[in-house]
Amino acid sequence: MTHDHDLVLRPTAAQTEAALNPPAGRTGGDLVVETLSGLGATTVFGLPGQHALGMFDALRRSSLRYVGLRVENNAGFAADAYGRITGEAAPLMLSTGPGALMSLAALQEAAAASAPVLAIGSQIPVAGLGGGRHGYLHELRDQQASFRDVVKSVHTVRTQSQIPSAIAAAWESALTAPHGPVWVEIPQDVLLAETLLPVVTAMDATPEEAAPRPELTAVAADLLTKAARPVIIAGGGVVRSDASGKLRALAERIDAPVVTTFGGKGAFPWEHPLSLQSWLEDRHTTDFLEDADVVLVVGSGLGELSSNYHTFAPRGRVIQIEADAGKLESNHPALGIHADARLALQALLETVGERTDPTAAERVSAVLGKVRERIAAQDLGLEQRVVAAVREALPDRAPSFWDMTILSYWAWSAFDARHPNTMHSAQGAGGLGYAFPAALGAAVADPSVPVLAVSGDGGAMYSIAELAAAKQYGLDVTWLIVDDGGYGILREYMTDAFGETTGTELARPDFVALAESFGVPATGTTPETLTADLAKALATPGPSVVVLPALLRMFEPTHL
Repeated sequence: MTHDHDLVLRPTAAQTEAALNPPAGRTGGDLVVETLSGLGATTVFGLPGQHALGMFDALRRSSLRYVGLRVENNAGFAADAYGRITGEAAPLMLSTGPGALMSLAALQEAAAASAPVLAIGSQIPVAGLGGGRHGYLHELRDQQASFRDVVKSVHTVRTQSQIPSAIAAAWESALTAPHGPVWVEIPQDVLLAETLLPVVTAMDATPEEAAPRPELTAVAADLLTKAARPVIIAGGGVVRSDASGKLRALAERIDAPVVTTFGGKGAFPWEHPLSLQSWLEDRHTTDFLEDADVVLVVGSGLGELSSNYHTFAPRGRVIQIEADAGKLESNHPALGIHADARLALQALLETVGERTDPTAAERVSAVLGKVRERIAAQDLGLEQRVVAAVREALPDRAPSFWDMTILSYWAWSAFDARHPNTMHSAQGAGGLGYAFPAALGAAVADPSVPVLAVSGDGGAMYSIAELAAAKQYGLDVTWLIVDDGGYGILREYMTDAFGETTGTELARPDFVALAESFGVPATGTTPETLTADLAKALATPGPSVVVLPALLRMFEPTHL
């Protein structure tokens, strides 16, 4: 009897000849780039360093495109965005010690946002591994320990024969739902030594999809069919699994209102009669969700921002579909379904009964009306005009990347993303400096559309060096910098909490002149001319900067 696992594909004569006589002059670094190519990678982000030079030298002999940024953290943000836009694992090449550690904030954001990043770092020579203090350059006692709490998986290589398998395992890990960053480290001498191993060909590292248990989706479908007031909270998992079409079909089948989390922007049409949009930081929305007798949460852990700072206390039955097992029922008891959002929504569509609720759209409209009234009472016309100006200037399918700045906080709630996977921010981990380098990664991923980055002046200073990368690679990114002279949101927080501020006021450069010194065209704008200036910059190929001096304010919170 022959079993499937007994079948082995035999190499052809040509493959055997190539394996027996590999090209001369190859090193461990070549095994790295060959493996990446065999897995389907086309682009690599990173920054060279002394221990990693074997990898970078091998790039020269490969067909992989290299995009180098000026700071490792920014290279990580670029890889993060590339992974979000393409759904592919984005290789990120780094050096040892300081170079590796500089990427940690970016990898934390990738982990929080489930962005597939394959970080490959170098290590000190094999003889130095094991925790001793040998005095090697960049030496850490246990480099991988610094990454273990941040990334999904860690893979350490000690010999050249381990390189293809380790990278393939990491690739599969990064692309297994929930997606995320992974870490591979390879010693300097392993990368530099000549290799006699055969050229790496196609690699199989296809992840298995997380399918839902049918008995659970049957119960969920029954609850939704019989519900009097069902509601759906759609998170980033819907976007990442390309399930927005199935989400809409389900919502329309059962007449359930839908609110999208900040990470799930674009998962449901903004102007749909059942759309509660994204006003999660509003008590009117929270009250509406609490009044539901069945709450279907898809692709969200209902974390701090998605739960109006943990004030959301559902009174109805909660059904939670989530690919990250650690998020299942982590904040609320639920019928937990550990599954990819797309597969679970498909299962529900196949089993849920049709229900009609002629009051659903009416109730949604009433909630949005109350939200508008609350905002209108706070004299925030300037902020609303700026959000509207950005939306008017940005082409519908152009992706946007938002830093942790007041305009972004507004955008989370008030910006119509119009299409799935077009609006991204650093709200996963909440670090500064994300927007511009991430936008560069998106421009590399899809050069057919312009990309918008939005930063405050404080966040902009984290990534100002990447104007050089934008110019060097001719990337079609327009960077909107809202200059309010400091860390604006922290200024508000401290003023509200303590009556005065500390450390929030910043000296800053003339951003227009600074951008022009990099050879990047730049213009100053006003709220009145923002739409025209931004639209012109977005329509002009290559990088550009638009600077808006403005003191924006946040709407009043409702969770306090």
